[in-house]
Amino acid sequence: MWPRFLERWKGIALTLVGVVATLWLALSGQLGLYIHPRYFLFTTIMAVIGGVLAIVAILLLPAVGEREDDHEHEHDHEGETDAPQRRGRPRGRRRAIAGAWATVAILVGAGIALLALPPATLSAATAVQRDVERTTSDLANESPLLVGTDPSEFTFKDWALVVRQGGAAAELTTTDVELVGFVMPAPADPDDTFVLARFTITCCAVDAQPIGVPVHLPGWRARFSPDDWVDATGRFGADPSGGEGLVLLPTSLDVTDQPSEPYVY
Repeated sequence: MWPRFLERWKGIALTLVGVVATLWLALSGQLGLYIHPRYFLFTTIMAVIGGVLAIVAILLLPAVGEREDDHEHEHDHEGETDAPQRRGRPRGRRRAIAGAWATVAILVGAGIALLALPPATLSAATAVQRDVERTTSDLANESPLLVGTDPSEFTFKDWALVVRQGGAAAELTTTDVELVGFVMPAPADPDDTFVLARFTITCCAVDAQPIGVPVHLPGWRARFSPDDWVDATGRFGADPSGGEGLVLLPTSLDVTDQPSEPYVY
């Protein structure tokens, strides 16, 4: 009985969990942790439509289920004398129960992941996994050349890209810069340099790409841990460790709170 109940309602239950989680994120202003702001309205509207359809299905399914149960019950009576079919029932019942427990696990897992665990931005571990050096260089090659333009209005993304575009011009090395990002070890020089990183997204967290600027600070692990958000001030210059390209030579580094919009666009 209960396996059949779960089989009938699991789709609607998962839909409602997703709808509640999406609307909660939208109302609490945390939808930006997972999708680009231009999709906020579309996502919210689709969540509402999904919730309405789920409620309509809840109202209609019982009547459909009762007709199906009556139909199956009639077949059961017609097959009461069919011995091979009776021998196959225990195995079918075991499969149904196993499937039902799998469904319970999926529902509980979805509920915990979407409703119980606090929403969080992507981490430094993900930035390492997605190769911040490669993604920043790729984006720099695909973006308009920023070297030679006015750096006074540069965003975090602009600074990350212009440094990879061969930006060694005087305007870059004589301009005071203040950037906010999270800390991750620099792949090429993890002891003396960390990367001040952010994620840039075009649609959602699935396609998020890490970008960042290297910050030269020997022994940085004594002050910061990966994933710490840091407000860094300084100027770009040649890498004292002998590495290629410019690094940020900080004059001030302070731990700060995660911005309300942790991603850049």
